Amino acid sequence: MVASPVGIRPSRESTTMKVPAPTLDTWPEQAIRGDRIVGSRYTSRDFMEQEWEGMWTRVWLLLGREAEIPQAGDWQMEPVGREEILMVRQQDNTIKAFYNVCQHRGNPLVDEPKGSNPRRFVCRYHSWAFLPDGELQFVPDREDFPEGNPCGKLRLAELRCETFAGFIWVNMDPDCQPLRSYLGPIWDEWNAREVGDWQRTMANTVWLPCNWKAVLDNFNESYHVPTVHMGATPSTDRTAIAGGINTYFKETRFDLADEGHARMVMKGGYGAGVTDAEGKIAEPLASLLAYWSLDPENFTGRPDDTREALQEAKRSLGPEKGYTHYSAVPDEQLTDAFHYTIFPNFAVSLWADGFHFLRARPHPSDPEQCLFDNWWYASPASIQAEMDDGMSATDSLIGDGQGDAPVRWLNLDEESIGPAIEDDVAVLVTQQRGVRSRGFTGAYLSGQEKRISRYHERIDDYIAGKL
Repeated sequence: MVASPVGIRPSRESTTMKVPAPTLDTWPEQAIRGDRIVGSRYTSRDFMEQEWEGMWTRVWLLLGREAEIPQAGDWQMEPVGREEILMVRQQDNTIKAFYNVCQHRGNPLVDEPKGSNPRRFVCRYHSWAFLPDGELQFVPDREDFPEGNPCGKLRLAELRCETFAGFIWVNMDPDCQPLRSYLGPIWDEWNAREVGDWQRTMANTVWLPCNWKAVLDNFNESYHVPTVHMGATPSTDRTAIAGGINTYFKETRFDLADEGHARMVMKGGYGAGVTDAEGKIAEPLASLLAYWSLDPENFTGRPDDTREALQEAKRSLGPEKGYTHYSAVPDEQLTDAFHYTIFPNFAVSLWADGFHFLRARPHPSDPEQCLFDNWWYASPASIQAEMDDGMSATDSLIGDGQGDAPVRWLNLDEESIGPAIEDDVAVLVTQQRGVRSRGFTGAYLSGQEKRISRYHERIDDYIAGKL
């Protein structure tokens, strides 16, 4: 079930009592160099290799999910580029990450995406066996090695591994900075939202015929939204487009962190296109107001007031309805779209109760392919509301409360990647064709696309060894 992305505020006539809220913090201004973004960055195998050695092997990568490996011995494996990373829950409840490769002759240890409670990982080539902590426990014919018994000498190759927001993060650089300093302001903002407790309600994964950066470019700006998703034309008044969010750049907040991440805050857009011919509030906004004890009739002729009214109502009534994270977030987070891009390959739209997970991973060898995840997470209270009331009071895809939805591997030619995102995917595929052309001499970016500029400059700085 899809509920509209919400962004709304309680009317001045609302009877709810306003509770003091945290304020939205300010990120520092960043200078943009304006480096040219040319087509070969998306097609060149040489540039792909420079990215891999200079950037991918030195940054923190969001890979697994803690909830998927809850018990000691549970494991999860995820690919990223030419590597496969094996994440294993330990007896002390911590998680270790290893390269999924036997130390004998390089055969992968596991092929499935996850498993439960192994006593050890046994290589199917020569039966070398490794314990969940990476120790080599057993080798056949151990007396036949000129250098001595491999047990006690060899272990699985381990990566730096930390957990945050319910996810497992890894870094291939043994000398990397801690995850908290890498994430900068993201750390405190996401902790307040309790997203570590949210549940995955949809998970679609597909191979796309485009470079992974095309995906991140797309989700680093909202300039495309009126055209790709709303059918705008050159003559369209972009300030008057009706939608769940307000994408007009003059009313959007664009933030860049010192650490290379970005944040875009778009106000809830229910002030337009949500009334009938008589000015009365229409669906789905009418039901949303009613859920938060607000009478839609009170907003006849003035839909703009609903954003502030909902903020006040959610802050006042949220705790008793089970929305415990509301007290720790600013008013804007209760109604608006907070869109983050975490360098290098993760984008997320974070609503009041919905977490839209968008991740692109490079192909092992082809710069014109990438692995794309379109997943949704929902807060426990929003899932419970759906099950209790049979309606959605949130802005996410709603699950059944029975645990994380399994990942569905799709065929792009046969299945839809998901609502709305299929519009983005169609453009990404055609754009990849265009950047191959010698007629494309480089991107000519607007001010509202500065997150793309900074993003590519960050890649270049890693390749140049400046970071």
